[in-house]
Amino acid sequence: MNLAYIPSPSQGVWHLGPLPVRAYALCIILGVIVAVVIGERRWVARGGPKGAVADMAGVAVPFGLVGGRIYHVITSSSQYVHHPVEALYIWRGGLGIPGGILGGVIAGIIFCRRRGLSAGAMADAIAPGVPIAQAIGRFGNYFNQELFGRPTHLPWGLEIDPDNPDAIPGAEAYHPTFLYEALWNVGVAGVVLWADRRWRLGRGRAFALYLALYAVGRSWVEALRIDEAHRFFGLRLNDYVAGIVFAGATTYFIRKRGLPREDVVEDVPAPEPDVALEP
Repeated sequence: MNLAYIPSPSQGVWHLGPLPVRAYALCIILGVIVAVVIGERRWVARGGPKGAVADMAGVAVPFGLVGGRIYHVITSSSQYVHHPVEALYIWRGGLGIPGGILGGVIAGIIFCRRRGLSAGAMADAIAPGVPIAQAIGRFGNYFNQELFGRPTHLPWGLEIDPDNPDAIPGAEAYHPTFLYEALWNVGVAGVVLWADRRWRLGRGRAFALYLALYAVGRSWVEALRIDEAHRFFGLRLNDYVAGIVFAGATTYFIRKRGLPREDVVEDVPAPEPDVALEP
C-alpha cells in the first residue's frame, strides 16, 4: 500500500437502522438537487416563473435515469446475458450518461411545450448545473469502485480491491477516471457560465456549448478506461457517441449565433371560450 495513492472505500453501503443507504444513490440525488438550485436561480433571473425548473426535474430526472440505464444495458449487454434480471438493479450502478442526457432532454422538451415555456431558454438555464450534477454523480462510481482507468504509478493513483472483477493482477493503483471527469465537468460549468455572461447565449446555445465541451472531455477519459465496452476499429462505442454529440452541438451552436435571447414564456394561443348551446 502506497500512502500517496487515493484509497477506495471498503463499502458503498451504510445502514440507517434497518434501511440500506447507498452512496451511489446519494451522489445522484445530491447532484440533482444542486443542478435544480443552479437552474432555478438562472431561470428566474431570466424572467421565468418560479418552480418551473423543479417541476421539470420531476419529469426529466426519471426519464434520464431510465434512458441512462437502457444505454448502459445495451452497450454492456454481455454482463446481463446470463442474468437478465440484474439489468433492473440500478442501485448497483450502471448509468450511461449519453442515454441519460437524451432521456432528460426529450422529457424536458415535452414538459416545456405542455407548459408553454421556451425549451431553449430552459436548456440554457440548466446548462451549468447539469455538468455539476454529473461531477457529483461520478463520485458514486468511486464508492462502487467502478469505471476506473489503466494502471498507473502517479501519486494520485486510485487503489482498487484486488478481487474487483476489473482489477488487473499485480497493479497497485489505477487512473481515477471518475475524478478526471468530475474535474473536467466542473471546468465545463465554469466555461459555460463565463461564455453566457460574455455573449448572453440564448436559444439553447449554452446547453450546446456544454454538450460539445463534455464530449471532448469524455473522449480522452474513455481512452484511459479499461472496463468492458463494445469496440469498433479500435475505438470504444462511447468515443463515436462523443464525436456525434460534439459535431451536432457545435453545428447547432454556430447556426444559432447572432440571434438574441428568446422570451422564456412562449406565445401560446388562448383556448377558445366555451359556447353555451341555445335550447
